[in-house]
Amino acid sequence: MTPGFRIVLPTGIALAMQLAAPPTPARPPAQATPAQAAAPAATGTGYADLADLVIAAPIIADATIRSAIRLKGADATGVAPGSTRFYVEADVVALVRGTGGLPPRIGYLLDVAPDATGRMPKLKKLRVLLFGRPVAGMPGQIQLVAPDAQVAWTPADDQRIRAIAQGLVAADAPPVITGIGNAFHVPGALPGEGETQVFLTTANGAPVSLTVLRRPGEQPRYAVALSEIVDEAAAPPARDTLLWYRLACALPASLPERSTASLDPANAGIAREDYAFVVQQLGACGRTRQLR
Repeated sequence: MTPGFRIVLPTGIALAMQLAAPPTPARPPAQATPAQAAAPAATGTGYADLADLVIAAPIIADATIRSAIRLKGADATGVAPGSTRFYVEADVVALVRGTGGLPPRIGYLLDVAPDATGRMPKLKKLRVLLFGRPVAGMPGQIQLVAPDAQVAWTPADDQRIRAIAQGLVAADAPPVITGIGNAFHVPGALPGEGETQVFLTTANGAPVSLTVLRRPGEQPRYAVALSEIVDEAAAPPARDTLLWYRLACALPASLPERSTASLDPANAGIAREDYAFVVQQLGACGRTRQLR
């Protein structure tokens, strides 16, 4: 740190980072609970919350906080009531994602709320995972993608973040689900037998469909197809995987009426039941952060 840095530079940094408004992502993280940014989590952060942050952040860094300077006045403009803004410097342990690399030490603004006891969390020496974007003209600075885009480092979160980041750029990465298309149900030859297929809409137009098979005396089975070909032997997506996240966090609770408009009432009713079965099997998304 150069002499006079603490006195002069925070104002310039605060103004630059506030003015460096990035393009708004399709579903960006909202300004949620800043206290989550510093509070260590014994069980780690939920998969959906991590996936939201990974998707939003062009820079992901594993870092250890070296210093945290409390900012006041003009430097703290826009801070939520009860929260405190800090200018944080952190030593980079590893760059998880980011083109062009990062310098060994970076700075960023962080808004922190008191913990449940009313005390400010201790930031110095805390190992954290940072989700940010570059600040134009300031290579040693990043801008967090959301006030809660700093989470306490845990081995589990580190591993999941790396897996999510790799999965997003894989050739077979599941597409973003944007809605529900048409649904069909075809009864089988035996009572209680049949097949339901629900087509999903995606951001890039890639095919995704849900298939539910019913057999007399058996529990329904469902599969997810990421191509035009439906593999009846395919297993449902495992929880806390990218495909599970795309489905569990995007599918509506019930099948839209328009999706079964071409079906007779009996088949439409079964299609709705089968879709509800898939949603129930996927389970709750588990997102705790708010999205704009």
